[in-house]
Amino acid sequence: MINAIDLDHLTWTQAPHHAPTYPPTQAPAPHKGGHHKGGGHHHKAPTVAPVHPPVKAPVHPPVKAPVKAPVHPPVKAPVKAPVHPPVKAPVKAPVHPPVKAPVKAPVHPPVKAPVKAPVHPPVKAPVKAPVYPPTKAPVKAPVKAPVYPPTKAPVQPPVKAPVQPPVKAPAPHVPVPRKMVAVRGMVYCKACKYRGIDTLTSATPLQGAVVLLTCKNTKYPLRVKSTTDKNGFFFIMAPKTVTTYGVHKCRVTLLASKNPKCNHPTNLHYGVKGATLLPTPKTPIGSKLPTLPFDVYTVGPFAYEASKKTPCPKA
Repeated sequence: MINAIDLDHLTWTQAPHHAPTYPPTQAPAPHKGGHHKGGGHHHKAPTVAPVHPPVKAPVHPPVKAPVKAPVHPPVKAPVKAPVHPPVKAPVKAPVHPPVKAPVKAPVHPPVKAPVKAPVHPPVKAPVKAPVYPPTKAPVKAPVKAPVYPPTKAPVQPPVKAPVQPPVKAPAPHVPVPRKMVAVRGMVYCKACKYRGIDTLTSATPLQGAVVLLTCKNTKYPLRVKSTTDKNGFFFIMAPKTVTTYGVHKCRVTLLASKNPKCNHPTNLHYGVKGATLLPTPKTPIGSKLPTLPFDVYTVGPFAYEASKKTPCPKA
């Protein structure tokens, strides 16, 4: 039994006791190990230990009580450093593949409900008309047609054919005699405020304007000039070679103006491009006016206006 243990200088102490008596035993012989060549071990057969008589333990005097070891205060266990749990590595966010846009389901037009066939009421079988036995028609006495006396057809007088008057022969074609040609017309000066407008509103007769008659019914064109009077009137007598037969090839145009404030010709009634000759109404039969040896044609009226460089007078 162990009484006390001194960790530094104390020795083991035992309480007095008697040595136990054991039966004889065969102790195994000590094994002498040896290494042989080749690295193998050889085991010898166990030997029997000799049997000795029991030995009596010597009687020792009583041993004094062991000195008690000084009681030291309990040694505090060293403070262990706090054990922290291992720091886990930061968990990386899983890398997901790019999310594809959801495929939209195709939009189908709404399915119309099937049209139900109209339910007709059951058709009743046609009602058969009752069959009656045939009836005999009453027998009538034959009616005799009345007998009339014969009539005579009326006698009509004979129809005479209408008498048509005799057809007169057409009058012979009398050719129209050729006549000489004369032309008349008027020339005006337009108001300055209507410059650029085809109108004769507030226009005044232009004196000294020159007009030109040109006829191309011969090999060489014929030209005749005329000047307007204070009333803006002009009269041109065409040459004798120009007759009513070739008047359609004549034209009248504006040629010049002596008024510096109104000297820009306008195309009113084709005064620039050339006006055709229009026939004047003939003198009625029975008139007291003398018959002229020429036909008078009319053109115009024509007009001049102020040029754009000339300022208009203030009203």
